Amino acid sequence: MTEADDLAIVRPSVQQHEPAVDRMSETPTQIHPRRWVGGLLGFAALAFFVGALGFGGWRSYSQQREVAATAEEQRDFIPKVRVTTVQASDPIMLVALPATTSAFASANIFARATGYIDKRNVDIGSRVKVGDLLAEIAAPELDHQIAQAEATIQQLQSSLGQAQANAELARVTNQRDSKLVKEGWVTLQQGDVDRLTLQAQQATVGVSQSSIAAEQAQLKVLNQQKAYLRVVAPFDGVITQRNVDVGDLMQADATSGTFMFTIMQSNVIRIQVHVPQDAAFGLTPGVDAVVRVPEMPDRSFPGKVTRIADALEPGTRTLLAEIDVPNPDEALTPGIYCTVELHIPRKTPSLVVPAEAIIFDRDGLRVATIENGAVRFKKVSVTRDSGRQVEISDGVKPGDQVILNPPVNLAEGSKVSARSDTAAPSTSS
Repeated sequence: MTEADDLAIVRPSVQQHEPAVDRMSETPTQIHPRRWVGGLLGFAALAFFVGALGFGGWRSYSQQREVAATAEEQRDFIPKVRVTTVQASDPIMLVALPATTSAFASANIFARATGYIDKRNVDIGSRVKVGDLLAEIAAPELDHQIAQAEATIQQLQSSLGQAQANAELARVTNQRDSKLVKEGWVTLQQGDVDRLTLQAQQATVGVSQSSIAAEQAQLKVLNQQKAYLRVVAPFDGVITQRNVDVGDLMQADATSGTFMFTIMQSNVIRIQVHVPQDAAFGLTPGVDAVVRVPEMPDRSFPGKVTRIADALEPGTRTLLAEIDVPNPDEALTPGIYCTVELHIPRKTPSLVVPAEAIIFDRDGLRVATIENGAVRFKKVSVTRDSGRQVEISDGVKPGDQVILNPPVNLAEGSKVSARSDTAAPSTSS
């Protein structure tokens, strides 16, 4: 409690005993303390009110200046965007396709002679050279047929000798009697008999000769069948299947019989791939190819396209191509999965841009380019999509700058600037 309050409290008791004093006669220095404190408080309130008004006006003015500055900054702001340069595609197009390896030559070996397996010299995995004996078939009845054919030939040769002798006799008789017929010593009928007898004997000689030729041909067939008793390798390779063993009966019929062995030549690997239409136009024999196997990541196998089909398959729009890959150490085996990278010369030039530069909206496929610091949208046509990059055929030209991941609020003619850390894209595809 202040001193003024104390005075205010005790004053009534004093006034009861003191006479009234004339306040008008008091001097200014004798003004009561209570009135002085009230004036001071009023002045403070007025000063506070004036200060609050001034602070509110200053704050409102500051906010208006900030809004105006922000609007001006937004109006004059030039965003920085990432850009890349449009580049022409490489003259060589790399196309990677899945494929399966196969042997350069593969054959199923059938029996050409009927008989039992007497010997078997190879098994699965055996490596053979051309002419090596794979198996031997026993056919005793074939030897009897050969002996019979040889005896028949001897018999026919004897008959031929007899026919030749009779023909010679008929020739001499006809030659002698023909003179006698002219002189009248022999009848004309006898002359005709001698002449026709000569012709008949000559025909008999021809029949004997033909019979001998036919039997000799049959003997060759039997001898060839006997040669087929020895089953040999048709080329260098490895045995991949074996379906016979000693004692098995073989039938000389490839349509109903079971093949004995399967042999494959793997020093050269043949690979068939189906090339899509967009890359098939530059594919010709001699194009380089690189074969890679997932299980051998540190090694590649170079080869060349050796054969191509002259027509695309209508169902798949692909062109069949065959690739020969030298395999001297036989690291590749037939039947494994691989990828083939073809180095195909490009027939139609194109332009390469990153996939993140392509805009797809209601206006179609477009890219945003920078021309004189302003945005220009251009429609493009994509000819090939390789994932991270796409090839386009029109709309832009080499050297143009396209914006990567353009903002959705980017408008035609907007002012932009390119970032200095932008790198040019790679043109490999």
